[in-house]
Amino acid sequence: MATDTAKEAIYLWEGTDKRGKRLKGEMKGPGASFVSAMLRRQGVVVTKVRKQSTFGRNKKITEKDITLFTRQLSTMMKAGVPLLQSFDIVGKGHNNASVTKLLGTIKADVESGLSLSQAFRKHPLYFDALFCNLIQAGEQAGILDTLLDRLATYKEKILAIKSKIKSALIYPAAIVVVAFIITAIIMIFVIPTFKQLFTSFGADLPAPTLIVMAISDFFVKYWWAIFSVLGFSIWFFFFTWKRSLKMQYTMDRLLLKLPIFGELVRKATIARFARTLATMFAAGVPLVEALDSVAGASGNRVYFDATKQIQENVTAGTSLTVAMQNTEVFPNMVLQMVAIGEESGALDNMLSKVADFYEAEVDTAVAGISSLMEPIIMVVLGTLIGALVIAMYLPIFKMGEAI
Repeated sequence: MATDTAKEAIYLWEGTDKRGKRLKGEMKGPGASFVSAMLRRQGVVVTKVRKQSTFGRNKKITEKDITLFTRQLSTMMKAGVPLLQSFDIVGKGHNNASVTKLLGTIKADVESGLSLSQAFRKHPLYFDALFCNLIQAGEQAGILDTLLDRLATYKEKILAIKSKIKSALIYPAAIVVVAFIITAIIMIFVIPTFKQLFTSFGADLPAPTLIVMAISDFFVKYWWAIFSVLGFSIWFFFFTWKRSLKMQYTMDRLLLKLPIFGELVRKATIARFARTLATMFAAGVPLVEALDSVAGASGNRVYFDATKQIQENVTAGTSLTVAMQNTEVFPNMVLQMVAIGEESGALDNMLSKVADFYEAEVDTAVAGISSLMEPIIMVVLGTLIGALVIAMYLPIFKMGEAI
């Protein structure tokens, strides 16, 4: 039965009723013949049935889509719109068919008697434990609209941090890739032309020119191997990174130790840690249970392991401050703020202030890195291209001096 359901697709159909009135619509089924048979039973004379094309319609559901849906649902719930009607409005207004389909499935589950959190838990790919736990807490306390608003704010802030980190890391990486491609083009197509010219002169060439020409010969002869090995290495790196916990821990640890970007990643991770824990704690989720979601939302394997260690210590009766201090990955300012929060009973408020502070630090760091990277990249590219140009023009300068 499960196999038949998995093979079902959506079919677009056209036909007429008993009075000859033209009808059209869509129906899910395992095949066109099945759809035609079902329509005939309903008194429809089928004229056309075709499978709906998935190209350009069923786009991937992104974190941005889920964040937007959460904010829209929160706004409607606060405005007093019934839950099921809210799903209808959001689903029909979305331009991604995959989101519309997902929301339709969740709505159907809620209509069948499941709670909203249970319906969300059936889709762990899009709704993590943190999301579902907060929805459950809101349902149990009767403050679903408030929790949805808090959850939407949380997801918007986390999404903003992620986008800033990506922009800070992608920019220099993109420049390196472009520089490599330009250098490869020069080595494969431009330098051989100069080599032919210099060979016709029959004069001795300077050492820098000979070195560049030797590198060019290597590129021309083995360009397919260079690009193949480089492409495979990048693919293998990301393939292993996704599947190996040891690799993730090693790379995340190295990332935190990078000269410029390491501190940026650390601040962003602490901001996410504090924001997630503050949101969970404010919703009334027990600390030990909340730390499970915090670990998954940290985004760094070093802090994931540290959070799991904190969870074990807190379960054993250690205070949160001492447990965080034992991991040795949190700055003194964070530990002091958490200690004050525990003593005053306002831990969620203090954690929110920590998150606000580090989010502002991330903004400042990204702006600083952007302004710093531009001159550095210009100097590196200028030196690289300048060295190639000088190396190839040295023989011409020497010939000019001889003449």
